[in-house]
Order: sequence, then structure tokens, then C-alpha cells
Amino acid sequence: MVQTKRPAPNPEWVLMYRQGIPAPKIAAIASVAATVVRYHLAIAAKQAPGLREDHKEALPPPPPRVTDAGRRNLADILALYAAEGRLPVSGRSSQESTMAGWLTRCRKQAAEGILSPVYAEALAVIPGWRDYPTKRDTDAARWKQRLAEVAAYLAAGHDWPRHNKTDDQAERTLGVWLHTQRIDRRAGKLTAAKEKQLNDVIPGWQQGRWGRGTTSRKSGTWYPGPGSANDEIPWLQAQPYC
Repeated sequence: MVQTKRPAPNPEWVLMYRQGIPAPKIAAIASVAATVVRYHLAIAAKQAPGLREDHKEALPPPPPRVTDAGRRNLADILALYAAEGRLPVSGRSSQESTMAGWLTRCRKQAAEGILSPVYAEALAVIPGWRDYPTKRDTDAARWKQRLAEVAAYLAAGHDWPRHNKTDDQAERTLGVWLHTQRIDRRAGKLTAAKEKQLNDVIPGWQQGRWGRGTTSRKSGTWYPGPGSANDEIPWLQAQPYC
């Protein structure tokens, strides 16, 4: 049988290759050896140096990957939502930051249509997981985080955290937050919902360490309140709330 010699490069093969079809598949379609197709494409690539890049750009995206790390992040996020009814917040802890970063990538992949169905179906149980958190969401999550941190600080046996006169940065951070809640309440800026949470989680938060007429959490010392015999003592009147 006499084989017909094809002019090189074959324009039809070059077009298919430019559209992202690999050489072996072109060979199967044309019923020729793959080496013949590669020979034609090599000539075409010399004539058009951008051919290889055109081929790469036209290739379909790789199938979505499901990794062991991804499965762990997914399980942790679902567990967090089931336990606390919220999504991870970056900066709260190293683990939560990892979870938040992974979830951000999932949102991006979902928007591009390349998120693995395994992840998409599992995350679908969380309403609005595709939505990026707003500043309001972030502030609300941080407020709850600080409340939990103050509660844990007190549960560890500490007195109320101070916002000044301390070199402990962790204590100062909690003290500044707590001091801000007291200021907001006195100014009428603290919402009823937040005040209720403060009262429920850390009762006595309004008086703090030096509340007059109260007992210090740590020392058990009672401080006289207004109208007592010691009410006229100047140094006692001057004691600030911490």
C-alpha cells in the first residue's frame, strides 16, 4: 500500500493542538502514529514560536483535588460550626487562621467553578459559607473572642485584667477591651444583647477590680461602698476602676 506523503506541518493537526488537544489524541483521530504528529508539530512550533504556549493556555483546568490537609480543614470547620455556630476567624489562633485561609481559597475556587464537589457538598450545610465576611462580621467575632478570653482569664484564677499599670501585654489587651465595654455602657453605646452576654458570662464586670462596695475576685477583700463610714477617705475615693 502506498502511503500518501502529507505536507508538513499539517494545518488541521496544528489547529487541534492550538486548541488544547494533545498530540496522542490527534494521532488517534487521524489514525497515524503519534511520532508523525509530533514531527509536524515540531515544525509548526519553529514557524510559530507561540504555539506551545497557546496549547497550554487552551488546556482544560485540572480536575479539583481533594487532599488530606483539605479534609482535615473541612472536618475542623464543620466541627467549629456545629459547636459554636460560626466560621473560623483569621488571627484567633494558628489553627483557626489555617482554617480561615483554606475557606477563603474554597470561596475563590467556588466562584471560578473549580471547587471540588467533595468540598462543595460538605460545606453546603453551612448557610452563606460562600460569602466573604464583612467588617461587621469580623468585629462581632472579635468581640465574642475577647469575651471568651476574659472568661478564661478569670477562670484561671486571675483578678480582673488591668488596662494600665501592668507589663503583661495579654492582660493589658483584655483589660483595654473590658475597660471599653464599661465606657460604652456608661455612654449608652453598649447594646442590650452585649450587656446581657457580659452579665451572663463574666458577672461583676461593671465593677471590676476596684469596684467600691464589692469584693475583689482574687484577694477576697471587701471595699466599702458609697455612704459607708469610709466614704470620706480621699485615697479610697480616688481609686480608679481597672
